Amino acid sequence: MQILKNIFLATIISIGLQTWAQQTPAPAQSETIIVSGATIHIGNGTIINNGFIIFENGKITEVGQGTTRKQGRMIEATGKHIYPGIIAPVSSLGLVEIDAVRATNDDDEIGDFIPNIRSLIAYNAESKVVESMRPNGVLLAQITPQGGGISGTSSVVQLDAWNWEDAAVKVDDGVHVHWPNTFRRGRWWMGEERGWKPNKDYEKDTDAFKMYVANAKAYGSVKASSKNEGFEAMQGLFDGSKKLYLYAQGEKEIIDGVMACKNAGINEVVLVGGYEAYKIIPLLKQNNVSVIVDRVHSTPDADDDDYDHPYKLPKLLSDGGVTVSLNSRGGMERMNTRNLPFYAGQVVGQGMEKEEALKLITSNTAKILGIDKDYGTLEVGKSATLFVSEGDALDMRTNMVSHAFIDGREVSLETHQTELWKRYSEKYEQK
Repeated sequence: MQILKNIFLATIISIGLQTWAQQTPAPAQSETIIVSGATIHIGNGTIINNGFIIFENGKITEVGQGTTRKQGRMIEATGKHIYPGIIAPVSSLGLVEIDAVRATNDDDEIGDFIPNIRSLIAYNAESKVVESMRPNGVLLAQITPQGGGISGTSSVVQLDAWNWEDAAVKVDDGVHVHWPNTFRRGRWWMGEERGWKPNKDYEKDTDAFKMYVANAKAYGSVKASSKNEGFEAMQGLFDGSKKLYLYAQGEKEIIDGVMACKNAGINEVVLVGGYEAYKIIPLLKQNNVSVIVDRVHSTPDADDDDYDHPYKLPKLLSDGGVTVSLNSRGGMERMNTRNLPFYAGQVVGQGMEKEEALKLITSNTAKILGIDKDYGTLEVGKSATLFVSEGDALDMRTNMVSHAFIDGREVSLETHQTELWKRYSEKYEQK
């Protein structure tokens, strides 16, 4: 009887592993690959009709129009479209698997000022959520810690790897700061009235941040007698090797945050959110501040805001000359990251040219994250990180990815979702 129980248990485990196993990461590119006949969207606003793209050893070697005499593996893509791999900024992909299971939640650490917390070493490259990004063309992401005042340090990864070491594209690229709000909700559990009210601690909270930054800068200017890991992690902000990602929504909060950073000697500042950033575009341009706009599929924050404000914010900023990118923060953030191309499509609906909207999730994001030397556009010498779609990648009706490559490696497009689709697609056709 015990033997039968063991066999049954082994069978169940085996089935479970087959059902939930992550797709095996692709091997390094071993042959020349030529994708021809497609409409190529370079990612910088340029389109090549009836074009071809050639890549070898993970790098793009030729992009052109018409035919080529180059020999190699030929992928016929007539009538299809080629795009640069989509990049997801300020994402917690791979840091949380199941929201309701605390053991799988690793995006927030205890403490208010913890810049030394590195999201990269907590990144789960085998996450089932991560692999579901690739069928929509999302191939890279900035893995970002959340919570507290200074949440920690992010890194940029590619989304087809065995572990975080293999996934890393840019290690410790920036420090993330959540600026205090001038208003906050009443804490009913402490006897306060519900609803929004002025934050009496705003000045104290902002002064605490300024003091921490000043101490970190002083720490780096002398030989310290003891090591402070938090201050050590801040040093890249002062020499320009790291960027500061400032999370702020209101006009006052944005102004206060940007000026506090600039006055502290931090020149590389990126605004995240920026709900009212359109009101202070000259200030942003003067201080060379880019904006990573929150999910456009959102409702307005205030009753008197335009109903379509979240939809049109990226265009307002872009028209003003600000470099803009899109993120997917909000409810079910990690799962919704796969919808990034459709967020860009929403901005097209607000009047932005389609190739300009594509920049919001490719070249602009690469520039903001500091990886534009290798990613973001389909140009000779850059990484062959791209995908082939049956139709318009910004339209959820036609974005059907047939091939995807990361650094020239053809990655699997199979996920738990595609397995379920195959299983049930013919269910109602059976008698």
